[in-house]
Amino acid sequence: MSHQTARNDPYQLVTDCILAHLERGVVPWRCPWNRNTGRPRNFHTGREYHGVNVLLLGLLHFPSPWWMTFRQTKEREGRIRQGEHGALVMKFGRWEKAVKNGDGTEDKKTTLFLKSYRVFNATQIEGIEFPPVEPGPQLDPKQRILRGEQIVAQMPKPPKITEGRTTRASYRRSTDTVEMPAFACFHSPEEFHLTLFHELIHSTGHEARLARKGVTESDGFGGKTYSQEELVAEMGAAFLGMEAGIVRDQHEQSAAYLQAWLDTLRVQEHRRWIVQAANQAGRAADFVLGRSRDEASSEPSHEEPAGQSALPAAA
Repeated sequence: MSHQTARNDPYQLVTDCILAHLERGVVPWRCPWNRNTGRPRNFHTGREYHGVNVLLLGLLHFPSPWWMTFRQTKEREGRIRQGEHGALVMKFGRWEKAVKNGDGTEDKKTTLFLKSYRVFNATQIEGIEFPPVEPGPQLDPKQRILRGEQIVAQMPKPPKITEGRTTRASYRRSTDTVEMPAFACFHSPEEFHLTLFHELIHSTGHEARLARKGVTESDGFGGKTYSQEELVAEMGAAFLGMEAGIVRDQHEQSAAYLQAWLDTLRVQEHRRWIVQAANQAGRAADFVLGRSRDEASSEPSHEEPAGQSALPAAA
């Protein structure tokens, strides 16, 4: 891909951003948002960001969860502080075009697309009074584990979970069963729950739930589809972990783990993986949590393009 093409490709912009952090030894999806302020939100609409936008904004470590576009800021008679630069976010959209049939009639065809935009944090904006930042509840270890147990217990249509019959955690689609090693095999209760979250995210791909291709059409260990699904499970487990206050330090990982993802994501044909996996992981985590959201309205409106052309969202 040429430099000019990369600049116009929202998928490549996201992948380059994630690769830059991996190269510095930071796994962006280990701690996807600020644990003190919660998920990033758009102040103009009040909506939370989802999918890859949670990662992109969480990486910047701003002390406020509130964001707005330039146009939204202007509508509220605010202004961007001089010298400030916007943060990259992505917007899925739809457009319809008329398609002629062989008999001369026309049908409407809906196409999904992806655009990149820029948003600014509350700390970069003047002239608007934002709500004071209220740190979320600081859970002690027992409360975090209790929250983790509640997430598992309240999952709608859960798979069967067995413990102690194997030394390796896994999800088996054929029996719709999560197999977990004995609790005593883990270094901590937190590690047990993060591992269980990982397998529960896999289970959401079952045809009785979200029918995700990474589960329903898996090509086995080491395959392309398998690797994509592993990325979904990694991100989804982190999303659930943040909900429970159980977080792996994003700097705590082996060199082999980092190198494996660097090698995978540097492949040109894999440039869409981060955006797609983050979106699927968000949906999977929402399923486990019993939440629903309309993807078409999950991100703020009145956004401005960041100079990149829109590309089809699926290919």
